[in-house]
Amino acid sequence: MKMGRNMVICVLLSAVICVMVFTLGCRREIPHLVLATTTSVENSGLLDALIPSFEKEAKVKVDVIACGTGKAIRLAKNGDCDLILVHDPEAEERFVREGYGVNRRSIMYNDFVIAGPEDDPAKIKGMTGVIPALSAIAHKKASFISRGDDSGTHKRERGLWERAGLIPEGEWYQETGQGMGATLVIASQKQAYCLTDRATHLSCKDRLVLVTLYEKDRLLHNPYSIILVNPKKHGHIKYRRGIEFINFLISVKGQKIIREFGKEKFGEPLFHPIGE
Repeated sequence: MKMGRNMVICVLLSAVICVMVFTLGCRREIPHLVLATTTSVENSGLLDALIPSFEKEAKVKVDVIACGTGKAIRLAKNGDCDLILVHDPEAEERFVREGYGVNRRSIMYNDFVIAGPEDDPAKIKGMTGVIPALSAIAHKKASFISRGDDSGTHKRERGLWERAGLIPEGEWYQETGQGMGATLVIASQKQAYCLTDRATHLSCKDRLVLVTLYEKDRLLHNPYSIILVNPKKHGHIKYRRGIEFINFLISVKGQKIIREFGKEKFGEPLFHPIGE
């Protein structure tokens, strides 16, 4: 009788172990995509709206590396991610031209704004043109906080200073080397001006004492693209799954999520589908 009980226990234990092994095996089989993307997309919360919907449909896990556009492109060149979602058209075109990226697709856009303290010491509110606005900040030597991290935002800022014929330097100009959200918090603490994408500024607004002081200039247009790393450069890239993710982002469903994101909370979308 005792031997019979032991036999039953052994059978049950074997069954439990088999179930555990099967479950763990299934978990291991779930494919993972690695997406390197700019912090402005991650900080805004958009990925939290997009990725779960795709993961549910495609039975794929998306692992996100949030960093500046420059770092995202370097990761892609090294084969450390499958896709990049970035916002630096010149760098994107060069990345594809050099053979590192394929299937580049524009998916959305928003814009940059200059945020700053409400008292606006450089008096840029109402100015005609972002270049005169930056020139006024530099002339006043009003505090300006830059990301300084080779991100798409940082590159745009540097390009604007160059257009203005200025080299920002001195105590009034500081670089954080951090992402958009962290840089905005520092700018708020120091009551300084800052170039930011509109989405991150709005999504962080509750933590900031900064207002939008300059906006709506054609030089502040901010398009985002998704690019798949070329599998001919790195054979381990999950090409088919990457294409599925790109197709989801440009699909009616994906574009609707982008269009609706932020409307309820902020009264306006934080991003616009590329076709609008």
